[in-house]
Parts: sequence; C-alpha cells; structure tokens
Amino acid sequence: MFAIVKTGGKQYRVEPGLKLRVEKLEAEPGSEVTLPVLLLGGEKTVVGAPFVEGAKVVAEVLAHGKGRKITISRFKAKVQYRRKKGHRQPYTEILIKEIQG
Repeated sequence: MFAIVKTGGKQYRVEPGLKLRVEKLEAEPGSEVTLPVLLLGGEKTVVGAPFVEGAKVVAEVLAHGKGRKITISRFKAKVQYRRKKGHRQPYTEILIKEIQG
C-alpha cells in the first residue's frame, strides 16, 4: 500500500518504513505528525477531492537540519556591481510509520 501526501507545498509518494526529507515542520524530534492523503493506492486506488476522507499517514519526526549551501551571485557588466549570497534550506527528516485508511 502506498499514498501520495502533501506537505510544504510538495507532494510525495510514501510507504511504511520510508525515511523522507520534507520542508521544515513545527514538531519536536520524537513526536508524531499526521499528513493529509491526496491519493491512496494498492489493490484499489482511491483519489481524494482534494483529500481522501478518513485516510491519514502517521509519521515520526527524526531530526531537523539544513540542506547543502547554494550560492547566489548577481553581476552587472560595466558598473562594478557584484553581490554574493548563500542559502541553506531547513528540512525535517521523517519516518513513515503507517498508512491508515
């Protein structure tokens, strides 16, 4: 059985036992979070409008962290304009425990 869940403006295909990095969630490590189900798959596929009624995915928060640093550079020719900026996107690592529904 698998499910398509939505979190952080993105959609993920999840199965029980899967470790996943998603956009940062406001939850402590060790706590459980529930994610809304858009599509439930397996022997029979159920599509939600927009979510599947009575279905949810239970996940455990493992850790929080920051991704790789990316560098943003701006440059304009002939005017001595140069800017350099870095960014590290925060993430939450979760473990999918079960799919209910």
